[in-house]
Amino acid sequence: MQFIETRGNDGSHAESVSFSNAILSPVASFGGIYSPEKTPLIDAEFLQQHQHSSYKTIALAIFELFAIDIDLPTMQSAVDLYDEFDDADNPVPVIKLKEDIYISELYHGPTRAFKDMALQPFGKLLSTLAQANQKEYLILAATSGDTGPAALDTFRNRDNIRVACLYPDGGTSDVQRLQMVTESADNLKVIGIKGNFDDAQAALKSLLASPSFNQALADKGVALSAANSVNFGRILFQIMYQFHSYLELVRQDAIELGDKVNLHIPSGNFGNALSAYYARQMGLPVERIYIASNANNVLTDWINTGRYDIASRSLVITNSPAMDILKSSNVERVLFDLFGAERTHTLMRQLDEQGYYQLDEGEIAQIQAIFSASFCSDKEGQTYIRSNYDNGYLMDPHTATCFKSCEMSEASGYVNIIYSTAEWTKFAPVIDAAITGHAGRGDLESLKSIAETANIEIPEMIRYLFDKPVCHPLIVEKGDIESEILAFLD
Repeated sequence: MQFIETRGNDGSHAESVSFSNAILSPVASFGGIYSPEKTPLIDAEFLQQHQHSSYKTIALAIFELFAIDIDLPTMQSAVDLYDEFDDADNPVPVIKLKEDIYISELYHGPTRAFKDMALQPFGKLLSTLAQANQKEYLILAATSGDTGPAALDTFRNRDNIRVACLYPDGGTSDVQRLQMVTESADNLKVIGIKGNFDDAQAALKSLLASPSFNQALADKGVALSAANSVNFGRILFQIMYQFHSYLELVRQDAIELGDKVNLHIPSGNFGNALSAYYARQMGLPVERIYIASNANNVLTDWINTGRYDIASRSLVITNSPAMDILKSSNVERVLFDLFGAERTHTLMRQLDEQGYYQLDEGEIAQIQAIFSASFCSDKEGQTYIRSNYDNGYLMDPHTATCFKSCEMSEASGYVNIIYSTAEWTKFAPVIDAAITGHAGRGDLESLKSIAETANIEIPEMIRYLFDKPVCHPLIVEKGDIESEILAFLD
């Protein structure tokens, strides 16, 4: 399968590229990104065939459907990294919370967040391609808290790879920050910036598209790629757990094969939601995708009104910082898939230049036929954390936002899957305040408090962070990012 450009072709790029080219060089014409030229379709036989398949087998089957240009041994070695998760036989447990509500836990990898599901195998794959091409690659990553740790972990000491990771100073939890700034591998550079995630993401996109920066890298013999979900390789690895979670409900007799389900996804940059969209387009029996936001509810407005407007709002710092995002990159791929490259180019140019765009009534109807949306305040989230803890389930503040959207779907008659994107350890002060009433504690004190209150262990990979030395203390102005990265490469 070939991959094509979301904003059309400017004459300086190939009109279509292979999967390996799309992930090695993810920025396309006019600042767009790559999407598959068509969505492969499944039938009932595919689901029947994989009803009892392992996670890795399902993953390889999805790759086969997309007909990508990477050989089976390379893909096998990439998905074998799921063997290092908490349970090699079940890297994504699906837990029954109550009647018609199940939690798909995506955080059982090394950094305790859902980004490991894509980035663990993706890091292996990208490094293998870099070595095969006999090239050195600089991988850029911008993070709201979870992509950074996962990218640094997967690329640590990998051949032919160097990583520059940008995070917003003060915009992540302490655990997330420590997971980044204590990384000591020589091929990793972590840079805190004075700004928010949207600033970090804008810097990443600017560098990816910058002729002068790319030339400076070429002069050093280095090519450029990205670990953010602008890279379709990330999305493809996320489609896998949509199929796995559905089939788990079949195995648990929660549904019969072919029954439709609702998906509830805490959303920031829309990558997780996009993978659900592609799974639905492929034929996975999904009735509706519910997008859960926090106070930064630009996605709620977009789905409910068709207006994507970041000009009239400012970023709000919330208890769910991985969702503190206003410009969600992967919405572009939905626009492209539904409305085509020309319309997508027009809408994205207006967003870039004027800070908003408005869909017409027909376009709104197409979006609302697939998506519903709600947003959850911090106070509401605390209530959901507490009530579910009282019922025996401990969750993070991002997962908690989905319970607002679950209330929207109560009368739908469909079983609901909530995607839990992070372990409780990543946001301990918020959870501590919710279940004990003690606010204002630091991460370590809160971790200990929750462990004692809930009678659970703090995972070793989290506990030992507080004893590791900080290797990356750097905090810079946005204008200094490029020079710092180039100095790192020297």
